[in-house]
Amino acid sequence: MTKIGKNRARTKVRRIIELLEREYGVPHRSRRSDALESLIVTILSQNTNDINRDKAYRNLRERFRSWQEMHDAPEREIAKAIHVGGLANIKSKRIKEILHSIKSERGNFDLSFLRDLPPQEAEKALLSHKGVGLKTAKCVVLFSLGKDVFPVDTHVHRLSKRLGLVPDRATREQTHELMARLVPPEKMHSFHLNLLAHGRKVCKARDPRCPDCVLRRLCEKIGV
Repeated sequence: MTKIGKNRARTKVRRIIELLEREYGVPHRSRRSDALESLIVTILSQNTNDINRDKAYRNLRERFRSWQEMHDAPEREIAKAIHVGGLANIKSKRIKEILHSIKSERGNFDLSFLRDLPPQEAEKALLSHKGVGLKTAKCVVLFSLGKDVFPVDTHVHRLSKRLGLVPDRATREQTHELMARLVPPEKMHSFHLNLLAHGRKVCKARDPRCPDCVLRRLCEKIGV
């Protein structure tokens, strides 16, 4: 599975989780939000920071009073509302596609039925909508539905490779599959958020702060 073998990799993952929780704490599992709200917020979070993501979502909900009104609006109006979050034209198109797909399939915008599905079935239902990718689906299942899955974003993907948990050539999709086998279900929420925090603050894509890293003894690519 990995260069160090599945059992050793699982042991290593548990040690990494322990060190990250010691450094950043155990993230609080917030009250579950509406699944469609979580889906749109996840789209807006791409290639931006949390502050701009939240501003973009706030602007979006202030501009459109309902999902139906957003569904009916021109893409350019949605793009104008979410401009602060970056990639507005791409994200507005994706939001329109998702709303149209959900309305066409369900007849409304209610995704509460997902709570009654097993995690994999909930993911499958979300992935059936054009514009929803694997990471986005898993984020909704983890954060909105409160089910234990492990999303892999840019930071998690990078750190998983640097730490030797997945092969160097693993794709994002392969890393989703491989890490899901290594991370204890009850720690998927904590590990995802703490890896994300560590990737932003210390193990950056460029100029990683290796001397300050609590994982340096476990890292296979110091300085990479």
